[in-house]
Amino acid sequence: MVAIPTHLLHSAATLDNDEVRRIRNDFPILHQQVNGKDLVYLDSGATSQNPLSVIEAEQEFYEQRNSAVHRGAHYLAVEATESFEDARETVAAFIGAGSEELVWTSNATEGLNLLSYSFLNASLPGATAESARFALGEGDEIVVTEMEHHANLIPWQQLAMRTGATLRYIPVNDTGALELEEAVRIIGPRTRVLAFTHASNVLGTINPVAELVALAREHGALVVLDACQSAPHLPLDVKALDVDFAVLSGHKMLAPTGIGALYGKAAHLNAMPPFLTGGSMITTVTLEKAAFLPAPQRFEAGTQRISQAIALASAANYLKETGIARIHEWETVLGQRLVTGLSAIPGIRVLGPAAGQERIGLAAFDVDGVHAHDVGQYLDDRGIAVRVGHHCAQPLHRRLGLTATTRASTYLYNTTDDVDALLEAVSGVRSYFRV
Repeated sequence: MVAIPTHLLHSAATLDNDEVRRIRNDFPILHQQVNGKDLVYLDSGATSQNPLSVIEAEQEFYEQRNSAVHRGAHYLAVEATESFEDARETVAAFIGAGSEELVWTSNATEGLNLLSYSFLNASLPGATAESARFALGEGDEIVVTEMEHHANLIPWQQLAMRTGATLRYIPVNDTGALELEEAVRIIGPRTRVLAFTHASNVLGTINPVAELVALAREHGALVVLDACQSAPHLPLDVKALDVDFAVLSGHKMLAPTGIGALYGKAAHLNAMPPFLTGGSMITTVTLEKAAFLPAPQRFEAGTQRISQAIALASAANYLKETGIARIHEWETVLGQRLVTGLSAIPGIRVLGPAAGQERIGLAAFDVDGVHAHDVGQYLDDRGIAVRVGHHCAQPLHRRLGLTATTRASTYLYNTTDDVDALLEAVSGVRSYFRV
């Protein structure tokens, strides 16, 4: 297997600019120019870049063991299956789960849709008795928050519409924090599902998971955690958090696109009806009926994302060896530098926690009088890559009185110089557009 770069095998000292510059050497895409300027990549909240070890892990699979998994007795098939299942163990351990509790998906969106459709199937006539705990109907309630990414909102909207359940949401205040007093009022005896993001992709807010889980447990509700913005950046232990389900996307944590994972407590997964059906997820099939394998295979119909799963495991190892706690500490420094610097620029409104308050290493902001798309183009002309738009969170932007914002998001390969380059550029936006 591809070895972790030797510079990652170090003590637990805090990351600094010098070490980050060494880390950047593992990311070939960062060593280029855009519009004649050195690339400053501040869009990892959308898609992170890939270190050479991850790229090589996927290439090595195709060069040495490419084969279908779980269905062959020849050497390559055995090797591919072992690598595939080893990857599952690695990624599961990275989030504190058992390998039997980790289902491969194409991304977090598929994982959330898998849950929604499985719960729908449990609500239909003919569902098994063991799946009754996931069935919903009139009088039942699904609770989300006002800050959710569309991927953790629309599947629940659709499930509510198809089952007759009611969708409710926990509001945010003017600073973007959840109204926990309202959460206490909203989460009640009728709540069957509570789904919320661990860290907001717009606000940078880290939500109080323990408090929300405790409210759900009071009423026997299932808890679904969107870990897309936490798994790559924070120490994550799904067992310690006591959530029932969690989803993550590989492309946000140094892995390729097209791979993600759904965590579910083993007892839940084995009781849930499958979503996709076909080959590789069955035990016995007749022309009239089929019996399904235990989880996680019962949710992995068809040919799987084998090379991508192996690359995701390589990414998890890279993050583990770097030290996810160290990454979080460094991104906290970068995030505070972003918020402090942006807040000091006239005409800039920064969303989310104020300087000095806990947040992940991103900041979304509005430039008074200049549309976010124009801001993004202005920054791109200077080699700075950011995200613009509503970031798949239209209800949150509407709540805050905005249609679009500009978002800068950092990762382990960003330096304070990257942040300062953004701040310097943003300070000239309004004068450039003669606002």
